[in-house]
Amino acid sequence: MCGIAGFLGAGGSEDLHRMTRRLTHRGPDAEGFFEKPDSGVFLGHRRLSIIDLACGSQPMISADGQLAIVFNGEIYNHSELRAQLVAKGRVFVTDHSDTEVLLHGWREWGAAMLDRLNGMWAFAIHDARARCLFLARDRFGKKPLYYFQRCGTFAFASELTALLAHPLAPRNSSEIARVKFLAHALIPAPHSAIEGIYKLPAAHHLTLSSEGNPPRISRYWRYALEPEESGKSELVLAAELLDILDRATRRRLVADVPLGIFLSGGLDSSTIAALATRSLQDRKLQTFTIGFREPSFDESAFAAQVADILKSEHHVDLMDLDGAMDALPCIFDLLDEPQGDASLLPTWLLCRFARRHVTVALSGDGGDELFAGYDPFRALHLAGLYSNFVPRPLHKALRLLAARLPVSHANLSLEFKIKRTLRGLDHPSRLWNPVWLGALEPSDLARLTESPMSVEEIYSEAIEAWDSCAGKNLVDRTLQFYTEIYLQDGILAKADRASMMNSLEVRSPFLDIEVANFARRLPHHYKLRGKVTKYLLKRAVEPILPDDIIYRRKKGFGTPVGSWLRTGRIAPAVNYPMLQEKLGAHLDGRTDERLFLWCEYVWQQWLERRQIDGIL
Repeated sequence: MCGIAGFLGAGGSEDLHRMTRRLTHRGPDAEGFFEKPDSGVFLGHRRLSIIDLACGSQPMISADGQLAIVFNGEIYNHSELRAQLVAKGRVFVTDHSDTEVLLHGWREWGAAMLDRLNGMWAFAIHDARARCLFLARDRFGKKPLYYFQRCGTFAFASELTALLAHPLAPRNSSEIARVKFLAHALIPAPHSAIEGIYKLPAAHHLTLSSEGNPPRISRYWRYALEPEESGKSELVLAAELLDILDRATRRRLVADVPLGIFLSGGLDSSTIAALATRSLQDRKLQTFTIGFREPSFDESAFAAQVADILKSEHHVDLMDLDGAMDALPCIFDLLDEPQGDASLLPTWLLCRFARRHVTVALSGDGGDELFAGYDPFRALHLAGLYSNFVPRPLHKALRLLAARLPVSHANLSLEFKIKRTLRGLDHPSRLWNPVWLGALEPSDLARLTESPMSVEEIYSEAIEAWDSCAGKNLVDRTLQFYTEIYLQDGILAKADRASMMNSLEVRSPFLDIEVANFARRLPHHYKLRGKVTKYLLKRAVEPILPDDIIYRRKKGFGTPVGSWLRTGRIAPAVNYPMLQEKLGAHLDGRTDERLFLWCEYVWQQWLERRQIDGIL
């Protein structure tokens, strides 16, 4: 796991070294550079050593000097690909480096190599013979990749902070990104917080000719839902799923450094921990949990129960407001882009805690998105009926009535669910999910700018994901939204930032390509069965986990930021009327504005620390 940076065009060695130093937290073990000033080619790399510690240094150059690569990630099937390439006559010089597999794979298969990879990646290959720079990002966007092209120079990096170290980097915050941030509590690709800097979206590659032409960007894969009734029994499908997850977990247990598991006590992390225990046999599994002193948010007792069953070496740490206040300056100093999910805080603390013991951790990320695990999935059927049969005047009256419910800052309280559900139902079904999850609803977003953006522009990425499932049911369309938008730029962005700030690699077995292909072909009634979410997954893990863990009520990895905001110790600076209005309503207990206030607080802290010119 690493950090990468580079550029073609104007700039020199000092610029490259300055960019690469900004990524030291992503790769504290080593740095390397590939510089061809006469050609204007500069590649930099920071290394967190995980695989082939002795021979995996980067940038890696081909034997003939024509190819150079900088790579961030892990290719879990690199041994199989290496064997295929050796059979084709390719000669390897490293012992078991996955980076060298990418070099030879590019020469043998070109961009079609991406279809063969199973893993997580963001990499750049400079091909002197073809006179091009090739960038690619993994299917779900586990590894980040930003870029800009300006004044004949093209630059890229793992983080915005590294790009901002290049003298030609844009430095104005993006107004549309800020609006989208408050609409979604994340910034959807290809947008970034800086105007003129873009994210390469997940499952895309970019090719730039050395002559300075505009880059060509192409999608090479999509999580396309293609449900098929196989005729297999439920028990057979459950056994297949467990076997596939077992293989995915075993692939991610290969490392030349200490390894552990994030364990919340929920279904997904418990599944991965149980499968890892079976594979490790001769080694004791290390598990890590962050708990909360606020009871409604705390899952540490469930994690301890699973750890006891698995007989793991279990580590627990608790967080509270004082711990959050201590952590926030460290987080904001390294946060390269605003993150609207307040669970970034406990995730960062969990990663820091785990890093004291291990260099790699496995997580349960992706299980909820692939197998319909979130509460909104259970609301879809009733939401559809409500939308079809409840007249608008009655809906408005119900919203006014719900607004009178006392505000609760407990985790996923009934009051919170009722108000959020009714808020989404103000709008067409294609907007339900982003409005349910967002910091502001469209009527408030319209007040943010002098030239209000249309709903179609604000929610364009969510609408495109929804419309790509034309003709499908509400469950499949919601799955598409969660996998393409929320997973990529919310869950995985949070996990990458929190882990790499602490020089920790996080791996996600649920996002193995074999698991993903199984999930996208699985009919929706195996994911959501009545009120039971992740139905087939729960049946699949019955042989390895107790029922009280499998079927307990989902709590989620929330953070008590609503109550923390009311203490005044965490608060955005009030600099426009709507913010003053909503902060006052939250402090008085009239409304729950926790997500909006947190997003504004994070945005302001980010602007201040990055010294970006932009709207507060």
